[in-house]
Amino acid sequence: MQKLTSELQRLYLLPGQQADGQAIELVTANGLTRTLVIDFHKAPEEQHWARLCDVANALQTELGLPAPAVSVSGGDCYRLWLSLAQPVTEVQAKQFLALLHKAYFEDEPIDFGRSRVDLPPAQNHATGLWAAFVNPSMGGALAEDLGLEMAPPEAAQAAFLERLGSITEEEFTQALATLRRKHDAVPAPASVPAAAPPAKSDAERQGLLLRDATLEDIVRHLHAMGIEPTFRHVLKH
Repeated sequence: MQKLTSELQRLYLLPGQQADGQAIELVTANGLTRTLVIDFHKAPEEQHWARLCDVANALQTELGLPAPAVSVSGGDCYRLWLSLAQPVTEVQAKQFLALLHKAYFEDEPIDFGRSRVDLPPAQNHATGLWAAFVNPSMGGALAEDLGLEMAPPEAAQAAFLERLGSITEEEFTQALATLRRKHDAVPAPASVPAAAPPAKSDAERQGLLLRDATLEDIVRHLHAMGIEPTFRHVLKH
């Protein structure tokens, strides 16, 4: 528990907050936040997972940000978790989310007024399922259930988080500027084809989310991290 608590504190908690499996305040009394959470609600043909992958990969490849954490809510959505090394004002956070929403997932509803969120691992009392951080390489393995039937092992939760980094102040500023430029840019003529992005090496692909990871991919990655995949949903074909 101590390792998991330490990772949650490092990435998402504000001074004085406790990692107790309860909803946490995202915004301080003086209007600062260091955690941005984006929901991707269940959609037909697992489009919620595909959309999450697109946004998570764009955060890294187009905006130069570290890989976000991925969780299931125990309810009806996947979540992306963005950690800020230094808190920003609520106004800045909402501006960033609004531009990100406009650029990458405008057809997905977004709650700009949310001030509290369940911090995994936590049980969703409405469904009885557990919210938990998950391995991004799981692909659509949890797309139908979006929650775990049992509380996830704390060691596995900590392992999913320990390799993640927070967005630095400079990275946030640069990403915000990039989103503003994207928002203000005049679309290129349709007759001019966009250049294909260069192929990425295996090293460059680390941290990117894979839509179609196989069961073997999932098990191999978990074993490499010293985690035995015992979740029912992971093992389900």
